[in-house]
Amino acid sequence: MKKNLLCLLLFVCSITFAQKNIETQILDENWYFSEVGTDKWLAAKVPGTVHQDLLQHKLLPNPFYGMNEKEIQWVEEKDWEYKTSFTISDEQLKRDEAILSFEGLDTYADVYLNGALLFSADNMFVGYKVPVKDILRPGKNRLHIYFHSPIKKILPQWRSNGFNYPAGNDHRDERLSVFTRKAPYSYGWDWGIRMVTSGVWRPIILSFQNVTSIEDFYVRQLTVSKDEANLSIELELNRLLAQEVEVDVTISWSLAGKNKQQLRKKVQLREEMTSFILPLKIEMPELWMPNGWGDPTLYNFSVEVKSNGVLVAEKQQRIGLRSIRVVKEEDAMGESFYFEVNGVPLFAKGANYIPGDAMLPAMTTERYETLFKDIKAANMNMVRVWGGGTYEDKRFYDLADENGILVWQDFMFACTTYPSDPAFLKRVAEEAEYNIRRLRNHACLAMWCGNNEILEGIKYWGWKKEFEPHVYEGMKQGYDQLFMELLPNKVKEWDAERFYMHGSPHFANWGRPDSWKIADSHNWGVWYGKKPFESLDKEIPRFMSEFGFQAFPEMKTIATFAEPKDYQLESEVMNAHQKSSIGNALIKTYMERDYIVPEKFEDFIYLGLVMQGKGMRQGFEAHRRNRPYCMGTLYWQLNDSWPVVSWSSIDYYGNWKALHYQAQRAFAPILVDAIQQGDSLQIWILSDKLEDMNNMTLELNVFDFQGKMKSRKKIKTSIVANTSAKVWEENLSSLLTSEQMSECYLLLTLKDHSGKKVSEETYFFKKPKELNLPKANLKWKVKTEDGVCELTLSSSQLAKDVFIEIPIQGASFSDNFFDLLPKKSRKITITSPAIKKGQVLDVKIRHLQSIY
Repeated sequence: MKKNLLCLLLFVCSITFAQKNIETQILDENWYFSEVGTDKWLAAKVPGTVHQDLLQHKLLPNPFYGMNEKEIQWVEEKDWEYKTSFTISDEQLKRDEAILSFEGLDTYADVYLNGALLFSADNMFVGYKVPVKDILRPGKNRLHIYFHSPIKKILPQWRSNGFNYPAGNDHRDERLSVFTRKAPYSYGWDWGIRMVTSGVWRPIILSFQNVTSIEDFYVRQLTVSKDEANLSIELELNRLLAQEVEVDVTISWSLAGKNKQQLRKKVQLREEMTSFILPLKIEMPELWMPNGWGDPTLYNFSVEVKSNGVLVAEKQQRIGLRSIRVVKEEDAMGESFYFEVNGVPLFAKGANYIPGDAMLPAMTTERYETLFKDIKAANMNMVRVWGGGTYEDKRFYDLADENGILVWQDFMFACTTYPSDPAFLKRVAEEAEYNIRRLRNHACLAMWCGNNEILEGIKYWGWKKEFEPHVYEGMKQGYDQLFMELLPNKVKEWDAERFYMHGSPHFANWGRPDSWKIADSHNWGVWYGKKPFESLDKEIPRFMSEFGFQAFPEMKTIATFAEPKDYQLESEVMNAHQKSSIGNALIKTYMERDYIVPEKFEDFIYLGLVMQGKGMRQGFEAHRRNRPYCMGTLYWQLNDSWPVVSWSSIDYYGNWKALHYQAQRAFAPILVDAIQQGDSLQIWILSDKLEDMNNMTLELNVFDFQGKMKSRKKIKTSIVANTSAKVWEENLSSLLTSEQMSECYLLLTLKDHSGKKVSEETYFFKKPKELNLPKANLKWKVKTEDGVCELTLSSSQLAKDVFIEIPIQGASFSDNFFDLLPKKSRKITITSPAIKKGQVLDVKIRHLQSIY
């Protein structure tokens, strides 16, 4: 390669580790770190963060425990150095080129190799790729990275700015986060610890190559149907030789390694970078389908490059062939917003995803796999990668591909305005190009969104009064530059078939008061607006992309950050783990509306979990019931980045809250749904199935809490594919008397033509605090084998909202937070590697009446 190619290149493709005639090393050993100025070098783990290394050497207290968040803030003020050495042979240096690739540096870093400054990094969200053959030496080589404090680096820029950006989630007086292309949540959030990290957060890879390298391998899907897929194979080759060279390129594709087909082309590498396109048509493709609709079929595509018959480069991609269209069109009701997959409208069911850990490299493959197992188990078909975190790891998108989970992808901007100076916009342009090209091959990728809630903030959050007119006008102009021009142009340039929306919520027409009728909506009337859960039945959007309600995690998670003396709702430790501005008292306020508030802290925690799940489920069902007007519900939020009180349905240790079980039920492919309207009861059947179901029977059986049947009805019905329909409505008096409403429940059972149960739900006619619940006497048996516990429960009377607790973090339950019906036993399977055969598990069971 010519010496002028020693300039820094953005790394726009993933490294393939099994390439023939290419030798690849991951530089993950023999690392040391030091606080600048101390010269005290300690062993480090790469990839990692300085916080993880300090914790490993017991130089930081557990940041998640008690009030320790305060004790770790000094780390962000320091500069840190990392170094390693590695050995290179004469044979390796005979290759045409050596490429050193940095997949993620957090954030301001000067990188030195053998005394040469390779580059200075300033963006956590891009990778860097540098040719280094002329810098490497036979024998020992030294790599040294100097990480500047992201605080000290930016303070001069902040001081020159003249105003503080409205980044209220940045938990520092000087709002520095907006200037830095770094995961915003690390500066704090209304659910997040402030842990401003530095370090090598993704792998560093050294590869030795001959002739050429494959810089990009894009399988562009022009049109896809069940009849044919028209593709454009777009390749970019980097010539590693000084002279022109001819190579043979072979494109192969197959399903599960069978019926492999190929395209071949001779390519003359005249320029240092050579791009070319090969058209490809696949007849009768097996389509990639979302979860619940079919198999997420993935084709294996590969490219091989040979020079004089010798393989010099190869790369693989797994491609799901499908069409995705976002339908955002004006109609008689306002403006639609929904996803059409393979030509069929999809009701989106899912949640907003935040980074899985405050220390990103702590996210292991096993944790990602468990995450997607939990997503799929809850009958979800979509997650939104929210804009205050990071563009996720490749493993995340691979697992989304494999599990049929669509991804709504935000660019990393959230809840504040940002600079729009030329240097900042240049960084964003590089970041957008890098991540679009990195992610665009994934079948799961459904859309790009510019930001989270920034235009809503500009219009409605009081910034106009807070800032001087010229500053406020500059914010609006900066919004247009960044989200209306730069980002959509980058999507058009690199991923033209993918939909882009400037921000969420969209609020396309600000002049109309009925914004629920326009595109996607965020509903924070529940929680921040203190509206009742019943408001969710009335405030129906076209697509709900955010709404939520908080709950504490269960007691075994609370015990990881607090002591029994802290078990008070407003204790110092509990408030330190509650980042919402209106705090823990609001949970109690909501509880008083619908429940009898318990005195014991542990019972309060249990009841808060129940309330979160039931309240949010009311919204899920309302959204599904109102299709096709409403075509999606993505709740806030799926997960936690540390043990905290939050809106999550899965806590930091992988324990499902009641919300996740209720989402699983409410997102079932077929759901029987009851709702009272005045004195009437309506029964709806909600179906996401792609086929009609005829000759169905719906049973409406009213039982008292002792299990005695009070009334019974049978209704013959049919279900039209992919619809929601009201199948029955009558006055409540046809089922029970007003006196019975506090002492009875309705069992709704839907059966198919063969009598097989398709859906079964219980419905209560009164708020929980108005129910005359019996003192149920639960009985249970426990049987344990290695990795599995079987728990069989029974009761002669109704036990409402049964919660089973065991002291094992992340154990998986076949069900929990359920109603145990009278005179019916339930077998619950609990799985965890920590369970051993014959083990006596400490099982605790709560139900609603047991805490009165």
